[in-house]
Amino acid sequence: MATVILVRHGRTTANASGVLAGRTPGVLLDVVGRQQAVRTGERLAVVPVVSVVSSPLERCRETAGYVLDRQEGSPTTPVEEGISECDYGDWQGRTLKELSAEPLWATVQGQPSAVTFPGGESMAGMQARAVAAIRRHDAAVEAEHGPGAVWVAVSHGDIVKSVLADALGMHLDLFQRIAVGPASVSIVRYGTSRPEVLATNTDSGDLSWLRAAAPAADAAVGGGAGHE
Repeated sequence: MATVILVRHGRTTANASGVLAGRTPGVLLDVVGRQQAVRTGERLAVVPVVSVVSSPLERCRETAGYVLDRQEGSPTTPVEEGISECDYGDWQGRTLKELSAEPLWATVQGQPSAVTFPGGESMAGMQARAVAAIRRHDAAVEAEHGPGAVWVAVSHGDIVKSVLADALGMHLDLFQRIAVGPASVSIVRYGTSRPEVLATNTDSGDLSWLRAAAPAADAAVGGGAGHE
């Protein structure tokens, strides 16, 4: 099985000002976000990745660039619409403080599977297309590069959370329990019998163990020995 490293983009000007950017063009990383992306690129430099797939939005392509800057070789760099930001419709561009007063806000927090953003997409639809895109790329990477291959997907907070929820076997209504910070790293392997979530929401720590970690078909009963 291949390994996918899920990276959220670094902090943006919209994040810092409490605005729901959505798919608004021209939203870029701020100074802190660039520093976060550099740090993530440095963490991933010890892992030879075969592909860096990015959401088409600028903040993700910027973050992907910092990852690619530290990679040797020539990873492929496709843009994937399936992992683009949720279409928040009429909510896009409004402040989170303002949106928290909307009746739909409580449903977003407690029952996201029932949410369709006015003028936008449903959260269930968002998860379905994101998971399908990640699994499609993962299968293609494994078919081309073998089960030990590692690749990166750079996307958005709600997208990464929804992919992790699926990998963890969680209902979408529980996905708000997952935190995904700016430029954080989460790691998933899809196996023949089940996905395996190796890490979530990390922003520090050595990842060199991914170079030598042999994917296992079965879970280690008792937890196993871990990596050195």
